[in-house]
Amino acid sequence: MKLVFKILFIFILAAGNFCTAQDSTRVTQAYKSAVRLKKAVDNNDNKGVADSYVGIANDYYNQGNYAKSEEFLVKARNIYKNLNDKKNLETVTRKIAQSQEKQNKITPAISNYNRAAEISYSEKSRAVNTNDAARLSSPSAEQKAEAIQDNINISLKDKDKGDLATSYSQMADVNIQQKDIPKAEENLNNAYVLSKKEAPQQALEINQKLTDFYVENRNFEKAIEAKKKVLKEDFVKENSQEKVNQIQELADIYIKKNDPEEAVVLLKNAYGIALEKGHTLEAQKSVKRLDSLYNITGNTDASVSLYRDFLGKLPDLVSKDRSLVDNKILEDTEQRISQLEKEKELKDALIRRKNIFNYSLIGALVLLTGLIVFIFRTLKKVQIKNKKIALQSLRREMNPHFIFNSLNSVNHFIATNNELEANQYLTKFSKLMRGVMENSAEDFIPLQQELDLLQNYLALEKTRFADKFDYEIDVDESLNMQNLKIPGMLIQPFLENAVWHGLRYRAEKGFLKLNFTKESQRLKITIEDNGIGIEDSKKQKTQHQKTREGRGMKNTLERISLLNDLYHQDIQCRVTDKKDKSGVLVEISYKNNNF
Repeated sequence: MKLVFKILFIFILAAGNFCTAQDSTRVTQAYKSAVRLKKAVDNNDNKGVADSYVGIANDYYNQGNYAKSEEFLVKARNIYKNLNDKKNLETVTRKIAQSQEKQNKITPAISNYNRAAEISYSEKSRAVNTNDAARLSSPSAEQKAEAIQDNINISLKDKDKGDLATSYSQMADVNIQQKDIPKAEENLNNAYVLSKKEAPQQALEINQKLTDFYVENRNFEKAIEAKKKVLKEDFVKENSQEKVNQIQELADIYIKKNDPEEAVVLLKNAYGIALEKGHTLEAQKSVKRLDSLYNITGNTDASVSLYRDFLGKLPDLVSKDRSLVDNKILEDTEQRISQLEKEKELKDALIRRKNIFNYSLIGALVLLTGLIVFIFRTLKKVQIKNKKIALQSLRREMNPHFIFNSLNSVNHFIATNNELEANQYLTKFSKLMRGVMENSAEDFIPLQQELDLLQNYLALEKTRFADKFDYEIDVDESLNMQNLKIPGMLIQPFLENAVWHGLRYRAEKGFLKLNFTKESQRLKITIEDNGIGIEDSKKQKTQHQKTREGRGMKNTLERISLLNDLYHQDIQCRVTDKKDKSGVLVEISYKNNNF
């Protein structure tokens, strides 16, 4: 049975073509780099192109892709050389040497450090580059330490924390070679303290080097302490993917310490975070490591249960994992950068050969360029139009669950000969439907209109469940009800969920509160109820309800995504169970410049 689960597990991963989860910051940086490069290429700004290459190279360097970093730095250096920009030429040559050193290409790195020293624009730069060349070429540890110490003194004098942290880390390597354990530990700790604020990625590398150092010397307690320390850093706590990775590293230390029970606890924690945040590959790694531990202890049942749990949650996990989307965006952006480079090469060739080209060829090239631009713009317009159609379709789709229950209520009133209630309910229902249809042509409507629709909707639900809840709507007096516009019927599905899945299951009458407040340049909308909560609501569902996807909520989340993408909005939504009491809290935050 366990083997079957493993085979299915591997098959699903292969079919899904999962990639390492990407931080959205990486996507943003790549997009901005492409925009800067396009602007420089369009303006025929060679220095701007070189600067863009340096920015792209720095992004790759920070991601640990040193080969790509070197590639773009070489391109930048060629342009700076043609421009006779000596200051940038020295800087980029040094960065090439650093990228080569990271790839263990020592000979070319030494050559570039020496070249940077030769063209240095200051005594400090010359000394630093000369010391780095000496450090790599010196045969003895003592000579390496002397060169590194000289750079440490220069960095201390100039208060250059970035280079200082690197030098301390290099000195620790020499200390390890000299088997000077206390000094190596001291230098690694100094490097970590300096880099954690200025260069978090460098801090992570140094922390890993420090923990590896402790583990190699079988000082597991200090290794655990160092890893727990980095887990408390903001740059780890705020990055769920990195947090999972660091917890897994900590679990590995406990395994080497021969403490599998603590390792299991940590890996379960990492697995839970990965599931919650949508990190598929990290969840897979946790599962595989837990499986190895269970195999060691012979706990086959736990292993089978783990694989069953993972496979059951895999579809939801994949739906939350942005890695595929981000990787696609990165791939498209890299292709765009490559295309821009080709466009630049083409422009340079045209400039060099413009005296020998005839006007007809130039005209043909202009026509071709115009055709490409026209096709690109046409495709862009089609893409935008398709998104608007999708948004309009979602906006016009009223929740069938709400309509069905409303008509059932009318039927109930008629069946009980309560014609007055039926007429009143139909009047309110028709008013709500008319308001929805009238506003369905617009993506954004005034807050006052949305408020009227929500009041009408809650009045309907109150008529239906008079003994189940009361409600209150509170609006900040400072809000401009007519000028402030928000997406229409974005809030209604959350109100419906609160009534139908929370409040109506209470034994006593519940309370629903809808609040609109202003916070800086953001409109904050909170929906709070004291119903049975999300988890208990799930237990109340029938098997059919569990398998049926809630269309209203799905539409709402799709609308938020489309609005953010199409109109460059920043609509954020969070739904959570209350911590200290029963009920659900929905928080919608919307940046708006029309306050």
